[in-house]
Amino acid sequence: MAHRKTRVASFIGMALLAFGGTCAAAAKGGEARPWMNPKLSPDQRAELVLKAMTQDEKFHLIRTEFGDNQNGHTMSPGALGSAGYQPALARLGLPAIQESDAGLGVAKPLKLGATALPSGLATAASFDPAMAYAGGAMIGSEAHRRGFNVMLAGGVDLVRDPRNGRNFEYAGEDPLLAGLIVGNAIAGIQSQHLVSTIKHYALNDLETARNTLSANIDKAAARESDLLAFEIAITAGKPGSVMCSYNRVNAVYACEDDWLLNQVLKRDWHYPGFVMSDWGAVHSAAKSVLAGLDQESAGETFDQEVYFDKPLRAAVASGAVPQSRIDDMARRILRSLFAAGAIDHPATQASIDFDADRKVAQRAEEAGAVLLRNQEALLPLSATQSVAVIGGHADKGVLTGGGSSAVQSPQGNAVPGLAPTDWPGPRLYQPSAPLAAIERRARGKVDYASGDDIAAAAKLAAQAKVAVVFVEQWAAESIDAPQLTLPGKQDALVEAVAKANPHTIVVLENNGPLAMPWLNQVGAVLEAWYPGAGGGEAIARLLYGEVDPSGRLPVTWPRDESQLPRPEIPGAALTSMGQPPQGQPAQDVDYNIEGANVGYRWYQHKQREPLFPFGYGLSYTHFDYSDFKPRVEHGRITASFTVTNRGSRAGVDVPQLYVTLPGPGEVRRLAGWCRVSLKPGQSAHLVATADPRLLANFDGQGQHWQQPAGDYQLQLGHSAMSFQGEGKAALPAANWGADASPAGAPQPCVTGGNR
Repeated sequence: MAHRKTRVASFIGMALLAFGGTCAAAAKGGEARPWMNPKLSPDQRAELVLKAMTQDEKFHLIRTEFGDNQNGHTMSPGALGSAGYQPALARLGLPAIQESDAGLGVAKPLKLGATALPSGLATAASFDPAMAYAGGAMIGSEAHRRGFNVMLAGGVDLVRDPRNGRNFEYAGEDPLLAGLIVGNAIAGIQSQHLVSTIKHYALNDLETARNTLSANIDKAAARESDLLAFEIAITAGKPGSVMCSYNRVNAVYACEDDWLLNQVLKRDWHYPGFVMSDWGAVHSAAKSVLAGLDQESAGETFDQEVYFDKPLRAAVASGAVPQSRIDDMARRILRSLFAAGAIDHPATQASIDFDADRKVAQRAEEAGAVLLRNQEALLPLSATQSVAVIGGHADKGVLTGGGSSAVQSPQGNAVPGLAPTDWPGPRLYQPSAPLAAIERRARGKVDYASGDDIAAAAKLAAQAKVAVVFVEQWAAESIDAPQLTLPGKQDALVEAVAKANPHTIVVLENNGPLAMPWLNQVGAVLEAWYPGAGGGEAIARLLYGEVDPSGRLPVTWPRDESQLPRPEIPGAALTSMGQPPQGQPAQDVDYNIEGANVGYRWYQHKQREPLFPFGYGLSYTHFDYSDFKPRVEHGRITASFTVTNRGSRAGVDVPQLYVTLPGPGEVRRLAGWCRVSLKPGQSAHLVATADPRLLANFDGQGQHWQQPAGDYQLQLGHSAMSFQGEGKAALPAANWGADASPAGAPQPCVTGGNR
């Protein structure tokens, strides 16, 4: 969703008073409002409300207003100063709709602040759906306690390009991992009685020219990649709303795409919720409505006109849009509000335990940080070592990604005033300083240098036992990076420090994969992503071994841009960040180059060796796999195996199950995984089930899923390129309709007992 600089609203008290009055009226009118009976199903309740609604009330429901007063826009009394707002329908006892950005925390009103989760890639790197659920429940609780009942969360667009400016909001390149992580985050949000969206539907995988760019791809390949991630996430999380995206798909605007909205989402996936537009993504009235769009978001501010008012009323009057379609739109919105509990458990202002919530964010970062390099066991650090901490504003805090998902701490921005201060800024830092967290643990001397003076930083590094260099890459909605390189003179800084001190550790705070020309010159590299509200403490705990690094890469790390399906993004960059775009943005992007072979599957298909493979991550201990035994049970492929901690420290491992389907040209796919914590010398016997949705290809001609007959190659991986256990299992041919996908494995792994 696109927002620009925000001025904080001053109507919270008024909104809460109006909301409380609405709920009180609903309680008094229970007999006259049978839809307030919580014993009825959401469908029954929605139908009862619909029968009581006037046409004006239905049209009231199918669009929202902008909930902020940014750039001089007039904000409706009652709005909370955030994404979208719809006044209460007091006659029916229905509360106002208050929509909050976004998937990493309550982004607005900015000055109030909220708890920031680490980036979506960090949560995905944990390979832990329970961690995703906990994070979702935390931000959902804060949103509910701020008065919001809808969160614009749940980004699941696949990482097709590491330079995409919104990758930090998403959950990686694999449809199974991304789908389960985001689905569980959505379920966590909705456990707090809010409607969560899932976005951006679909193939919104680049930000450059996102409002007009056509993502061109074979529909069968889309079903097996980006759409599969959405399908898995929707099944796992049951979001009340789907947000259609800005871009075009095969030349058709996503919010006008009958194939995406009606055929795939509502018919094949049996989706009962509603489709809301992204802010500025509506281009028509009748065409959008007939294609499956149910709600226009802030059309008075972002669209050329409010299409879901006079133009749509005219289309209904002329017969171009049937009244039944308007009723369906309203019914779907009502059903989602009832299903999430937004009616029965109204959002009201309440206190927030920010200390407890920060711990949730800290645990997510600790589980998702990835140790990429650790030569000669440089890490973990010893408390007795002297430390030079350099760069990245580590004396103040940790970086946050920009755009509508940027969350400011209740304590404010730790490093204010950095460019860009306007959209997609402001550039925000969480006030969780790694320097202070390191100082609390070190008994040796700790010094800090900003890194602005490279010579001074190198001199400081030479005087310490170890040097920890923080480097950063700010990314944001609406822009893509033109290259994989670190901005500014950070590469030169790392090289100078590494030359001065052979015990140099680099901590990355970034959107995703970067070029690291100094990699072989440093002793250790910790990928911290955007670390969130407890990031400084989490990084220090990881560096000192208080927790074991257990994150595994949810994205493949290329050696350079030449390894990517598209080495260049025409027009990418941001002038205010000192990167003027080179050339004009393209109007089309060809995703048929890789098709369904996104990320690690592309590298296999092209026989290219990346810098770091998907699923890769080091630990402070060592794990071995043994007794790998794949088999078929009740028509499903399972694999049992033993994981043993061979080291002297407790640690967490993520053994990954990959499957290669029979037939020519197939590449391995992640089909399941485990996450297991083991003490030194301890073993665990585990059983993973291959998700059946990954054991089939989509037949575009027959419009069904097809499971081929034959031997399926099973591999147990430390990553997508490192295996310790192989075997085969035979399955018969099978197929099922596009509207009858088999249920996925509810848990990616079960334990057969520890030893």
